[in-house]
Amino acid sequence: MRAAARAPLRVPALEVEQPSGRRLYLFAVDGKVVPSFATVSRVRRASGVLEGYQRPEALGHVAAIREYMESAGALVPNAVVLAFDSRVRFETLAGAAEGARHGHLVIPRQSGPEAPGFIVDGQQRLAAVRDAAVMAFPLACTGFIAETVGQQAEQFILVNSTKPLPKGLIHELLPSTTAALPAALERKRLPSQLLARLNLDEGSSLRGLVITQTCPAAKGKTGGGWTAVIKDTSLLAALEDSLADGTLYDLERAGAGMDAMVARVSAWWAAVASTWPNAWARQPTESRLSHGAGVRALSLLMDFACQFLAQEGNGTPTQADFERELALVRDVCAWTSGTWAFPSGERRWNDIQNTPKEVALLAQHLGALYRERRAAKPHRRTRKAGAA
Repeated sequence: MRAAARAPLRVPALEVEQPSGRRLYLFAVDGKVVPSFATVSRVRRASGVLEGYQRPEALGHVAAIREYMESAGALVPNAVVLAFDSRVRFETLAGAAEGARHGHLVIPRQSGPEAPGFIVDGQQRLAAVRDAAVMAFPLACTGFIAETVGQQAEQFILVNSTKPLPKGLIHELLPSTTAALPAALERKRLPSQLLARLNLDEGSSLRGLVITQTCPAAKGKTGGGWTAVIKDTSLLAALEDSLADGTLYDLERAGAGMDAMVARVSAWWAAVASTWPNAWARQPTESRLSHGAGVRALSLLMDFACQFLAQEGNGTPTQADFERELALVRDVCAWTSGTWAFPSGERRWNDIQNTPKEVALLAQHLGALYRERRAAKPHRRTRKAGAA
């Protein structure tokens, strides 16, 4: 015995006619209800013929969106785009004005291959709503009638071929946000805030040296000051490393605020500048100190130095303290000329590349020499207040 057909879904909607004569339908619906009338046209080949257009779910992306949707204050303003076949109809309300007409969209409730709707854009958002531990999550939707898969694929291509936001712009915008964000962005908020302070604060040793969307790279000096030479992604990665398991992690765990973190990093790079003045603030093609590999390797060395200094009782190292630590490896660095004497063999100064393997090679080399030379020095115990 066949199950009784479900009553169609009736949702308030606006009908907008565009110059081409095609009509759009703007409405809202609980995201958990969408699978009852719309499906995914998954891309595949059958007998050599391409069918469908949607890519598989990106599980990590879905999980991040789901986590955000379950957070307090979650807001998803971008609309899901749905294509409907001719079974979906629009009923205009009596007396509706010209232009955007008010009415109801009537959608048959059938799921699976027989569904009258297809998800053109918003697959990951809908999958996240489906899995989210919330009773309901209304979403804005834009619908249109498309009788062929080709028409659906056309809109899918147009929606998904737009240029995404540059990562650098996202990182630069993050410090101004306060609401909960997807986990991947949440992890970058504090390092992005630190990067902004280091690049903009008046007293920062890195002021104006970091390439961002609003502080682009340029050659040489302008207006008596150095132009940006350090890629934001390199410094951001260095800050993330330190926040995960370095001196910034120790500061955060101790309850220190952002001012203390900025001061620590600024003091370190001020010491770097005074230790290698001829390599400082030059283009990465002229100095590997400004290169991603140099930035990340020296940042890891900062974590080593702070660890040793803390063991000696110096929990608030100054620029002068850092200069003494850097002096231990000053003569072995080939930032602008010469060669690096790695255990595996010599490498020309400009052969070092910004890859995980090369960053690790440089960081391990500097770290090993630093520990070796520091072990040969007598420990300097910091005098405590009130000591004779």
